[in-house]
Amino acid sequence: MESVRVQLSGNRIKAYGRIVSAATDSAPAFSASYDLVTDESGATKRLSMTVTSAERERQLSIARDEENMWLVQDHTGQTSRAAFDGALDVDVVFSPFFNALPIRRTGLHQRLDSVSLPIVYVWLPDLVVAPVTIGYTGAADGIKVQSPVASATMTVDSDGFIVDYPGLAERI
Repeated sequence: MESVRVQLSGNRIKAYGRIVSAATDSAPAFSASYDLVTDESGATKRLSMTVTSAERERQLSIARDEENMWLVQDHTGQTSRAAFDGALDVDVVFSPFFNALPIRRTGLHQRLDSVSLPIVYVWLPDLVVAPVTIGYTGAADGIKVQSPVASATMTVDSDGFIVDYPGLAERI
């Protein structure tokens, strides 16, 4: 389950959210809270996350600087700087909300087109950060996404936010 409060100012987004996951065969139960800020174009500027499980609490901070380099401070306090293949967006596994960032930034919700984008990808609950490429294709029935964990056709609203992501979530 994900709950997110979104504040819009043009293409700029401030979002505060929480993802709650029950235990599965491959991961323990956890809660992840986040704070996201984009720039005026909708590109991610900063993401702060805290993941809490029965065993521990860990934090992650990701920020894009004026040279489009990403500064990542992981849960150990270690800081690294990387280009992540020129990525402008962050995606978080299990979150339908983060798919809206590249969709809105590229205007894909307003046109039928295809884009393949480098993305800074955050794996939960481990807070592993890695570059990935995600494909988005606008179609009459929604936006098709091809990510490291899913292939689906999402339905979006007129603002580019996810309404239905089959197999993951449906907005209520």
